[in-house]
Amino acid sequence: MTTKQLDKIQPSIAIIGGGIAGSTSAIHFSELGYQVTLLEKGPSLVNGPPICHLHAGGNLYRDISEEQCLELLRQSIDTVRLFPHSLNIRPTVIAVPLTDGGSPDELLPRLKVISEAYKELVELDALNKVLGEPEHYYKLYSKAELVELAKQQQPDSPLSLDDWCIPFAQYADLDALKYPVVMVQEYGLSVFRLSATAQLSLGQLDNCRVLTDSKLISVEQNESRCSHTWCLNYRDSRGNTQILNVDYLINASGFETGLVDDIVGSKQERLVEFKAAYVSQWSKCNQEWPEVIFHGPRGTPQGMAQLTPYADGYFQLHGMTEGITLFEDGLVASCDISSQPKLPQRLIKKIVSGWTAEQLEERTTAAISHMSQFVPSFEQAQVGGKPLFGAQQIPGADPSLRAADVSFCGDRYARIEMVKASSALEAATKIHSKWFSQRSSKNADEMNSIEGTHSVTLSFNLDQVLQHALELTEQRGYPAALAKVSGIAHN
Repeated sequence: MTTKQLDKIQPSIAIIGGGIAGSTSAIHFSELGYQVTLLEKGPSLVNGPPICHLHAGGNLYRDISEEQCLELLRQSIDTVRLFPHSLNIRPTVIAVPLTDGGSPDELLPRLKVISEAYKELVELDALNKVLGEPEHYYKLYSKAELVELAKQQQPDSPLSLDDWCIPFAQYADLDALKYPVVMVQEYGLSVFRLSATAQLSLGQLDNCRVLTDSKLISVEQNESRCSHTWCLNYRDSRGNTQILNVDYLINASGFETGLVDDIVGSKQERLVEFKAAYVSQWSKCNQEWPEVIFHGPRGTPQGMAQLTPYADGYFQLHGMTEGITLFEDGLVASCDISSQPKLPQRLIKKIVSGWTAEQLEERTTAAISHMSQFVPSFEQAQVGGKPLFGAQQIPGADPSLRAADVSFCGDRYARIEMVKASSALEAATKIHSKWFSQRSSKNADEMNSIEGTHSVTLSFNLDQVLQHALELTEQRGYPAALAKVSGIAHN
């Protein structure tokens, strides 16, 4: 048993879904000593949409509110503190092309607010300083400054924002941009190292049962409360039907959250969007790149282009056009008779069965071409592997929503409805606060400390996480580069 388990019998919790939301919740409640069962219909944990970016301020999204940006900043800091070895430490360039109707100046007031908020969070708790020094949260570059940077050679180990900006200054088409260009301390995430951390942690917590290849069939609620509240029937990895009785139920089923809502009989309005990102290799690239975002109107041929660097010259690409990251009929809504939005069967087939070689080649090539508008030499890049893809849920009816976490139906059923991975820990803590705020044996200081609460999860070193992450890339058929540290390793 873990040292954090309570002496008395603990409430039991079933979590449906082993993505980032379900795995983080399982970690949180298990570390607190509760009896947890995690049901995941797939073969492993955290194997969903293409997580690649720590949205520590939400600067990728011009259309979201300042309030959402501040939420993403705070949530992202908590995520880094819980999953430090998943971090790829390198900044992000935000550039506005001449073809875009927006102005870089529109970003500046929000950047000042976020920078000040980060400074306040660091003053509140020094452990929040995970995005570098607050006074260096962002920097502005004129065209003349970039032209001068382009003359320099990048150090082997870039440290300053200027160091990181050199490859961008050398390879981007500076004549195609509006100014200033912004560099901001929004970092990258390796979904494979995040998955590895979750699996290693839950493997050490013996009050958590992880049941992979296990699919929920039905749920019944015992209204009398004389025994367990929920009775779950599921099909296990051997195809046998099993029964699980628990006190509390967390629906963390990702884009299929509505299916569990329908089974439970809980109505909820939501959207689901299918998206994909593409793996490319630019073999002639031997520099440490920042991430680069070229803004553009979503869904048009000039849609946002996102270049995410990994090790060994690999880059993950997003292009917010219908020929690249977005798909025709890929954004769907729930209806009066079901809480589960219905994706077209051809997109479901991609999720279940994967992609054909022709589809992979066509869309990755389109993504490379889209990026080469702004980084002309990137046209030399090649297909580097199969896409990272999946469907993303968005609670409510606003497709621009980015900061969301949890909602409740009754007092023993919660659904985690997050759009970004950084919201996962906050969702789990909100559920605990609502259900169990009077039960914990931990003192207040320990409960308020991510490190004090999650000592098992934080006991693994980078080498352990990396080794397991490399095994996951092999199992899932992706390049090892996506698991390796790019940028600077977290201390």
